[in-house]
Amino acid sequence: MAEPLRYRIVISRKAEKEAEHITPLHRDRIDKAILSLAADPRPHACKKLTHKEGYRIRVGNYRVLYTVDDQAKAVVIYRIKTKGKGTYR
Repeated sequence: MAEPLRYRIVISRKAEKEAEHITPLHRDRIDKAILSLAADPRPHACKKLTHKEGYRIRVGNYRVLYTVDDQAKAVVIYRIKTKGKGTYR
């Protein structure tokens, strides 16, 4: 059986800073969701962003925004925010 294609996870500095302010309980759930993107960068529950390039997944009240580079086999996480007016800007 062939090994599934794995994507490399890249987290931007801005997303790292935002993650520092998240409680450990929520952080664990977000970390698991991000790691699962390595095996499936476009899971069934992801949504394609309309005003910007990329996708989002929902983890509780948080949104993880990311882009997928199929050429480089990389998933780039660029925002981790609670849902609100400024989330998708």
